[in-house]
Amino acid sequence: MRNARDLFDLTGRIAIVTGGRGLYGASITIGLCEMGATVVIASRNAAKCEELASELREQGYQAYGMALDLSDDESIKALAKNVYDRFGKIDILVNNAVDRRNLTSLADATREKLQDSASTNLNGQILLSQAVLEYMIPAESGSIINISSMRGLDCPHFPFYPETWGDQPVNYTTEKWAMVGLTKYMAGRYGKHGIRVNCIAPGGFSPGLANNPAKQAFINNYIENCPLHRWASDDDIKGPVAFLASDASGYVTGATLVMDGGWTIW
Repeated sequence: MRNARDLFDLTGRIAIVTGGRGLYGASITIGLCEMGATVVIASRNAAKCEELASELREQGYQAYGMALDLSDDESIKALAKNVYDRFGKIDILVNNAVDRRNLTSLADATREKLQDSASTNLNGQILLSQAVLEYMIPAESGSIINISSMRGLDCPHFPFYPETWGDQPVNYTTEKWAMVGLTKYMAGRYGKHGIRVNCIAPGGFSPGLANNPAKQAFINNYIENCPLHRWASDDDIKGPVAFLASDASGYVTGATLVMDGGWTIW
């Protein structure tokens, strides 16, 4: 029987975090580093990724920035190959990136906007998983973590949003629901190879919004109706990611871990 602390240890593991310098992305990256993993931070802006990676290396962690365009098949394949060639394995993939440029209300949706959004936010995640699985399958191990949202379990509570904000994006909700389904599909298909696939559905995390007086009514409504009566913090996603990435969740696959302060229990 292993010590419980050892089950969470990620020393020697190689992880890829897409969008790994964004809102939740930075916390995911830092949390994995703190647990001992070597983390590749990947997004379209490789320089920004390397900036965070450099800061983490100065603190004694192992992190590296690399370029990734999830709308480009060659970029996806190149990232997986570059990581494998450099480190000899890929243990963890966190599909976290979100391209918000083509999020649209149903009333304003066009085929072009919907396709461009899904190209990154859904299809890109599928194809990156495909590329990484090429290396995980022969190793007979691996953990893929898809970052959905509480929007992947419900829909926007429209009465909370002022009319001046416009409608909430139909494709964000749709894509985040799809990430939950993708998790179940991959978990069922690749479990026989020792590969676990799980999902996290986080709640509201927007540090800038929390201090915005112009949006105070929305802020107050959110906090009042969230059972824990607060926004998510920088640290809240670290534990769920560390759990699902590590041997501590060795018999967990196909699950969606809800991290929303209780929002979706209502």
